[in-house]
Amino acid sequence: MFDARSAPEVTMTPLSDKAELVTNEAPMDGCTDCHDKKPALVNRRGLTIITAAVFIVGEMAGGGILSLPAALKSAGWSGIMLLLFCAFLSAYTGVILGRSWQILKDRFPFYREHIRYPYPAIGFEAMGKAGRIAVTICVNVTLFSVTTVFLLVASDLFGGLLVKVHVHVSSCVWIPIFAIGLCPLTWLGTPKDFWPIAAGAAVSTGVACVLIVVQEIVDIGSVPDVQHPSPTFQSFFTAFGAILFAFGGHAIFPTVQHDMKDTRKFHWTVLVAYTIVVLYYLPVSVGGYVVYGDQLEPNILDTLTGGTITTIVIVMIMLHLTMGVIIVINPFCQEIEELLKIPLRFGWKRIVLRTVVMAAVVFLAETIPKFSVILNLIGGTTVTLLTFVFPSLFYVLLRIRPSPDGAWCPKNIAIWEYILHAEIILVGLVGGVASTYSEIYEIATAEGPTLSLPCYVVRNGTAG
Repeated sequence: MFDARSAPEVTMTPLSDKAELVTNEAPMDGCTDCHDKKPALVNRRGLTIITAAVFIVGEMAGGGILSLPAALKSAGWSGIMLLLFCAFLSAYTGVILGRSWQILKDRFPFYREHIRYPYPAIGFEAMGKAGRIAVTICVNVTLFSVTTVFLLVASDLFGGLLVKVHVHVSSCVWIPIFAIGLCPLTWLGTPKDFWPIAAGAAVSTGVACVLIVVQEIVDIGSVPDVQHPSPTFQSFFTAFGAILFAFGGHAIFPTVQHDMKDTRKFHWTVLVAYTIVVLYYLPVSVGGYVVYGDQLEPNILDTLTGGTITTIVIVMIMLHLTMGVIIVINPFCQEIEELLKIPLRFGWKRIVLRTVVMAAVVFLAETIPKFSVILNLIGGTTVTLLTFVFPSLFYVLLRIRPSPDGAWCPKNIAIWEYILHAEIILVGLVGGVASTYSEIYEIATAEGPTLSLPCYVVRNGTAG
């Protein structure tokens, strides 16, 4: 277990000039007879419930809108229930993850200061160094990969828009250009420093969803011979992996929660965020499946009939993805800064570090310009662990373990809670393994190449 002497080194900035201790009337989470009340640190400059929810929506909603209609094609009509089931389960584990972080803040004053690695800290307190390492790997692989995909898709969409005005430039050229434009915005410190960017991402996604549904309605009857075939084992669990990924924003949840004014209200943030995300996802996905059926492309934008509405949708999605880059890469950068002991205040070290990170993202994007296959594998592995396995596992372990100094007492967990969390972990593991197997099977049996040559490999005189 944790004590002050074994704590990992961090750079802390007291919050005395922007926070105050207030007495929370609710009992401390998990404590029955040690304390009746627990002081809660309230950051007066932190995020509200709504602004925190906007961050989650801005980080989570964009990619799902593009891929979920095709996921329903793979899962069949049962995909609608699967989508709702995953949404409910993901929201619940998001709440559980928030409670786990609150347990750390209640139990150890150390965690009430600014911490740049909250999710790995939860893993550390629950399972020691092994838990911290496992979470660190999963979080960083997920965030770095998602950032890469956001940059790739945004560049590709922009290149596609220019083709309509007869400007033919490879998306490989736009990748570094987009990165250079976004890089200064990545220098902003923590989520509370750039909440307008998250708001822009959420609003642009909402506009895109409305317009996609409008175009789907316009296209009713214009698609000949629409079929809705039954799913196979492989297609169903491939869809499961895509749906899991669409609701897999947990990698940034503790970071957003830690920047809230009152971290105890994070469950309301999750409720608001997931309500918005489901309202985004469901009409677009169901409408696309009903109207286009088996003719859906992996990206819904490639299925919509071209025109003014579709062009505006592409612009809105492109805006979301570019702003999503800033949101998603932030926790990744913060943890590296913690590892390298870079100060919390803005300075040249932060600028250099985050510029190098963006350069690494560009290199990966140029190396694997067709990244969707790898992203599906991540959906069945690291995202599944962060979303369904770790939250329930860590929460149970934190609840049943007393603090080493005896100041915090464990709370007995009812049998039904053990069963519930065991089932959540089992669903995550089975779904993750099955979706990963299905994706590998599709890669192995695909007729054409599943990956493209790197952009910097010259083929026939042009970038590959």
